[in-house]
Amino acid sequence: MNAGTDAPLILAADDDEIILGLVVYRLEHSGYRVITAHDGEEAVRRARAERPALAVIDVMMPKLDGYEVTRLLRAHEETKDIPVILLTARVQEADVDRGFEAGADDYLRKPFSPQELRSRVQALLGRS
Repeated sequence: MNAGTDAPLILAADDDEIILGLVVYRLEHSGYRVITAHDGEEAVRRARAERPALAVIDVMMPKLDGYEVTRLLRAHEETKDIPVILLTARVQEADVDRGFEAGADDYLRKPFSPQELRSRVQALLGRS
């Protein structure tokens, strides 16, 4: 399924090419347009430049981690309202709390099911 130009734009950021590919594949096949970033600095740059409707950000990335990316997005007027889903293998409650304290809207643990990713994105974008 190809996303039309009016489909919501999603930023997917992960330094693991396999995970990033899975996220992109699932989102594109759910009808979204997707842009990617391979580290935290690139994620912030792309979010500011392209203003996605939502961001799926890995926690453990080079340059800036997902917590810092989320804080930077929340700190700037043009990106403060972008919903953020943090994606991570970290499963400790303290890590989850840290993500929400940084301003994340949701938290998805790896490994994740493609259906769960799609459902979380749809819920945050208000689509069914």
